[in-house]
Amino acid sequence: MRFLNPLSLRWKTAALTAAACCAVAAVIGLLVHDETRERGMRVGKERVSAALSAAEREYARTGERPPSADLRAPDALPGPLARDLAAQAREGGAYGIWYDAEDPDWYWMWGAVAVGDEVLVVRTDMSGEVRGLQLLDRSILTSVLAALAVVVPLAALAAEPVNRRLRHGARTARLIADGDLDARIGRTGRTHDEITEMSAAVDAMAGALQRRLENEQRFTADVAHELRTPLMGLVTAAGLLPEDDEATELVRDRVRALHGLIEDLLEISRLDAGAERARLDPVPLGELVADVVRRTATDTRVTAGDARVVETDPRRVERVVVNLVTNAHRHGAAPVEVTVTGARIVVRDHGPGFPAALLDQGPQRFRTGASERRYGHGLGLTVAQGQAGVLGARLTFANAPDGGAVATLDLDPAVRGRTGSCAPAGAGPRVRPEWDR
Repeated sequence: MRFLNPLSLRWKTAALTAAACCAVAAVIGLLVHDETRERGMRVGKERVSAALSAAEREYARTGERPPSADLRAPDALPGPLARDLAAQAREGGAYGIWYDAEDPDWYWMWGAVAVGDEVLVVRTDMSGEVRGLQLLDRSILTSVLAALAVVVPLAALAAEPVNRRLRHGARTARLIADGDLDARIGRTGRTHDEITEMSAAVDAMAGALQRRLENEQRFTADVAHELRTPLMGLVTAAGLLPEDDEATELVRDRVRALHGLIEDLLEISRLDAGAERARLDPVPLGELVADVVRRTATDTRVTAGDARVVETDPRRVERVVVNLVTNAHRHGAAPVEVTVTGARIVVRDHGPGFPAALLDQGPQRFRTGASERRYGHGLGLTVAQGQAGVLGARLTFANAPDGGAVATLDLDPAVRGRTGSCAPAGAGPRVRPEWDR
């Protein structure tokens, strides 16, 4: 289908080559046509002039109409021939000549000369010259078509190396977008042309992007690890505070929030590094989801009548479901419903729905989409997306027509390896960091 695509560069090059060939052939054909026609006219005029001269001499010698001529009154001449004869007489000439091309089946060159009160008229057949000119035109057209039949395929084949290099660049760009940050186009041709410059620029961009992403991942991991040690001290100190005190509860709540943030950052750094691997086991999906939702201690309705056994990693499924359900309760509105159908898990709330920016651009880290930053730190959906990517699952976000946000986790093996709206968190540019609403 790629070969037959009329919009491809291959056929555009062939069309341009064909247009150039047609333009050159048209110019040459017109020049040859005009020159051949002019030559035919000159030959016809010379024949008519010679015939008129011979007829005039014969008439002067015998006083009778020569067999090769016709003797007519001036008013019996064809109009164009009479006008040309009069014009020639005014300029001192003797012969009037007219080419009659009005009859499509027969062409004549007329000549006239005045003899006394009458006019000698001769004509010569020009059909041979006209037929020869038509044959020449057909020959030129046939030659152009034959040349195009050869040139167009050759032009398409000549464009194939360029197309191959461009396709290689496109494949490499898709690999980079899919997370293979080590992919490079490299030198795709022996000459230094525009495609080589573009390839070098894309490779340089990919290298710079890879270095920046790696620096970001290292920074996130280093920050999370460095914060873990003082956090443990905070946890210990919070445990020593007096019980039943409002300030104690406030401190412990903030310590728990900080602990969750650091754990999420560590998990994201592992996902970004691509070090996570799923351990697949047969899991009854409906029972797993029901148990996970029950342990969240939230008012969530679970429907799992059509669930089936799925080959997946239950720990990572639990992490995704917990984050989606927690996010729905935190930023949505009751009732929150979890529906398991086959290998698909749908979490829906009845709140304001996902922000338009999330649906359009993809979620962002550390952006909750809320008017305040009091609840959540914007990493829940990031973790859910990263874990779904490790599972090879597809995680999508949408808004229900009648209101509410809908998050769908598809664990069907048919979607594994297929590009979707979710990718592993360590998959480089393909991963768009997420936000909670």
